[in-house]
Amino acid sequence: MVLTGQFWLMKSEPDELSIDDLAAASTRVFHWDGVRNFRARNWLSDMDDGDLFFFAHSSCKVPGIAGIGRIVGSEHPDPSQFDVGSDFFDAKATVDRPRWVCRDVVFVERFADILPLAELRSHATEFGHFHLLQKANRLSVMPVSAAQWKLALSFATRS
Repeated sequence: MVLTGQFWLMKSEPDELSIDDLAAASTRVFHWDGVRNFRARNWLSDMDDGDLFFFAHSSCKVPGIAGIGRIVGSEHPDPSQFDVGSDFFDAKATVDRPRWVCRDVVFVERFADILPLAELRSHATEFGHFHLLQKANRLSVMPVSAAQWKLALSFATRS
């Protein structure tokens, strides 16, 4: 895998969208929507077509990094902000002035085993300032440095 561009980590609860969902439909493009934090939204906007991201599972028995996905295309308005029946409806958003964006993603790779958050925490010093390991971090989208990417990947792919 050629490592170019920016790197990210995006978290989802597996009962909403999992790495298995992406893998089962590996040619399908999925919307990464429902992000309702301004900092995370800004990071979605900073992404470029082709950037790679760690797909992390959260709020589950073993939270951690489950695999890799790729960003495809450009940001676009998150349609859930306009849907009054959606948990992500935003009454302040209008078609002319959307407040929230989403990205399209595709499957790249599923790891043989989840790289548990607990293992990542045991290497906190090596990771340095890794957003995922910060106290009270609830963001679903965050940047990952190239060094952090390579380090996490080395843990995920070792036998």
